[in-house]
Amino acid sequence: MATTGSSTEAAPAPTAAEAGDAAGLGRHRAALFVAPALVLIALFLVLPALWTLYLGATDYRLTGVPAVDPGFVGLDNLTRALGDGDFAHALLLTLAFVLGSAVFGQALLGLALAWWMRDRKGWLRGALEALVMLAWILPASVVAFLWIALLDRDGGTLNALLHTPGAAWLLDHPMPSIIVYNVWRGTAFSMMLYSAALGTVPKSHLETARLAGASGWRQLRDVVLPRIRGHVLTNLLLISLWTFNDFTPFLITAGGPDGRSETLPVFIYQTALASGQLGYGAAISLLMLLVNLVVAVFYLRLLGRGRRTGRATTTARETAS
Repeated sequence: MATTGSSTEAAPAPTAAEAGDAAGLGRHRAALFVAPALVLIALFLVLPALWTLYLGATDYRLTGVPAVDPGFVGLDNLTRALGDGDFAHALLLTLAFVLGSAVFGQALLGLALAWWMRDRKGWLRGALEALVMLAWILPASVVAFLWIALLDRDGGTLNALLHTPGAAWLLDHPMPSIIVYNVWRGTAFSMMLYSAALGTVPKSHLETARLAGASGWRQLRDVVLPRIRGHVLTNLLLISLWTFNDFTPFLITAGGPDGRSETLPVFIYQTALASGQLGYGAAISLLMLLVNLVVAVFYLRLLGRGRRTGRATTTARETAS
């Protein structure tokens, strides 16, 4: 019995030339897709960076003959900055500001708040989260005004609460004042990141440690921190760089009194704009960028080492099982 039906023929395989043309078309489309982003990066990141490098190699000023015809000075601005006692003083203050307000302030307080709120519900947790978030989302100018009103010598709220009329917190203790200000303002990011990280820790592991008699501190040290090491280092990297480049303390103390709270961003502003030495200020900005790169590389190396250790531990556990 004869059967009838439609027969299908296999499509011919594309030739090497056709495959090459398709790959080239795909690359062309991908280049068109990312072109707007590359243009924006070039305009707002690459060109300003190149312009800063050029200014740092000149004696450009806001006024005078160098403003019209700046001269090329090469590395003189960099060597001048490295031998400038004011630059060294500003760098030390900036490192103290980062250690006090970011590493030991925001990171530890954010972890403590996230650990305390991990199992709590109700209005108390909501109120605390709202207060911490409010400090983070308010504009810096508004927060600075609030802290000036809090620490004011004559009618400040803090003096009224402590019954210490006339205590000049911003004049007598400028660095502790801006450190506490920055901790209060920036802890929300660390708290949110750690809250998300703690959600990845299996509750069964914490319950096992609790049944074994481990205290809350030992649970945090032995069970939680090894699992969220990557989150901790990522948080430290971000808040360290943000704090290192933070200009908002200028709104409270303007670097004073007598430069006792003049961090590097404030020092660059005073040098480049207030004093008009744009070339020298650009050179200091380059040194500040190099310090940022050193900090970033340090944290990234720690992060990579932690990932390798974690993979080795996981492999050892799988082998043992």
